[in-house]
Amino acid sequence: MAAGYHLKARRLGIETPNEAHIFMHKDCHVCRAEGFAARTSIVVTNGQRSVVATLYPVTGGLVGHDEAGLSEWAWKELGLDEGASVSVGHTPPLESLSQIRGKVHGQKLDALSLRQIITDIAGGRYSGIHLSAFITACAARALDYEEIHGLTRAMIDVGEHISWGGRMIVDKHSVGGLPGNRTTPIVVAIAAACGLTIPKTSSRAITSPAGTADTMETMAPVELDLATMRRVVESEGGCITWGAAMGFSPTDDILIRVERVLDLDGEGQLVASILSKKLAAGATHLVLDVPVGPTAKVRSYESAQLLAQSLLDIGRSFGLQTKVVMSDGSQPVGRGIGPALEAHDVLAVLRGDTMAPADLKEHALGISAALLELSGKAEEGHGLSLAADCLSSGRAWTKFQRICDAQGGMRTPPVASHLRVIGARHSGLVERIDSRRLSRLAKLAGAPDAKAAGVELHVRLGTPVSRGQPAYTIFAESPGELDYAMSYVEANPDIVGLTLT
Repeated sequence: MAAGYHLKARRLGIETPNEAHIFMHKDCHVCRAEGFAARTSIVVTNGQRSVVATLYPVTGGLVGHDEAGLSEWAWKELGLDEGASVSVGHTPPLESLSQIRGKVHGQKLDALSLRQIITDIAGGRYSGIHLSAFITACAARALDYEEIHGLTRAMIDVGEHISWGGRMIVDKHSVGGLPGNRTTPIVVAIAAACGLTIPKTSSRAITSPAGTADTMETMAPVELDLATMRRVVESEGGCITWGAAMGFSPTDDILIRVERVLDLDGEGQLVASILSKKLAAGATHLVLDVPVGPTAKVRSYESAQLLAQSLLDIGRSFGLQTKVVMSDGSQPVGRGIGPALEAHDVLAVLRGDTMAPADLKEHALGISAALLELSGKAEEGHGLSLAADCLSSGRAWTKFQRICDAQGGMRTPPVASHLRVIGARHSGLVERIDSRRLSRLAKLAGAPDAKAAGVELHVRLGTPVSRGQPAYTIFAESPGELDYAMSYVEANPDIVGLTLT
C-alpha cells in the first residue's frame, strides 16, 4: 500500500472479543481522502498479517490525526509492537458475497461457492456484518443435502486434520439446547477406561450458559495444541479439549461467535459444524445425542427425526459410522446450569456420590452404552451393563483423573460467593420447567464467562413442592450480576410452573 496510507498504530485497550475495530480521527487525511464513514469495513495490514476491521471515526483526543487506534483483538491478530505503523485501505471486492446475496433470494449454494465463502471467512476477509448475513441466509433458506455436504467439506478443508493411523476413533456429541446435560466427561472416561480411543474436541458455549469446553476448563486445561492432544490420547486413550485451540474447522468457531450473539443456530450449519470437527479430529464412529422437548433446541420428534436423518446421511457420505440417540429434553439434565455447577455434577457422578444427579448418570450411561455397542466393544444390548460396571467399579473415575493430569493437572471447580434461593410461589406439583428461560437466567448471572455463576435446580417435573420450598438457586460472582439476574426472576416468576393445589 502507498506510504501515504500508513498510520501510527495505537493500542487503546478496548476489548472487542474476536472482532477487529479501528478508531480514526474523523479529520484524518486517510478518512477524508478515502471517504471512510462510520462502520466501514477496512483492511488493516502489518507486514504479512491483516484483518478486516470495523471503523469508528472519533473526535477529540482519543487518537491523533496520524494515528489508528486498535482494539485488543485487532492488535494481537496483527502482531503489533509499540511504535509500529499499519496501512489501511478499502476491502477488496469479495465475489463470495454475491453468492450469499443469491442465497437470500432463493438461489442454491454450490460446492465451489461454499468453498469460496469459507475460504474468505477463514482468511479474515468477512466483517461481523458479512458473517451475520451468511448465518441468517442459511438459517432462513434451509440448506439441502448437497449444500450441507459442500459446507461440511469446505469447513474440513480449511483447517487442521489429525490421523490416527487407521485406528478406530470413537466420539459423541449432543446437538445442545438443553441446560446441564454435561455427559461428555463421564462418557469419555467410561469409553477410555473400556479400551476405546476417544479424542474428544468440544466447543465453548454458543447460545447456552456453558459448553463442554467451558465446564471441563474448571477441572483441567483444555487449550491443548495438536502435539499435546496426541500425547494425552496415546497415554490415556482419551481427552477433552477445546477444538478451536487446535484449528479443527476454524471457520466453525468464527461462525459460532456470531451465532451466539444472534442466538441463532440453523440446522444445516449445525450439521456441518458437528461433523466437520468430528471428521477433522479423525473420528470413525460417532454417537449423537438429540434432546427433544418443548423448550429444548429441538421441539418435536418430527423435527428430531429430520435432523437425525440429515446427520446420518451426511456422516455416512464421509464414511463416518453414526448412531443417533433421541433423549428426553423436557427438562434440564442434572442440577447445575453453568460451567462450575455442571462440573460439580459430573464429579459427583464419577465419584459415585450418593447425592449425584440420577438423571445425569442414567443419560451418560445410555450414551456410553450406544458408543460401546456401535464400536463393537459390547454386543448389542450389553453396552449398558459394561458401562455401568465401569462407572460403579471406580475405573471411570480413575481414568478421568488420569486424563485431567495428562492435560495439565486436575483443578477444583470454583464456588460462587453470592447466591439467592428462589422458593416456590405456592404449593403444587411441578408441571413445567422452562429450559430456555433457565439458560437465560444463568447467563444473566454471569455464565459462562464467570465460571462459578449459574443456576442450580432443586426440583424435577412431577414432584410435589410446598410454598416457599427452594425451586432453584442463583449463583453469581458479584452482587451486581446477582441483582441483574434477580430482575429477570421478578419479570419471569413462572420459570418453574406449578399446578394449583
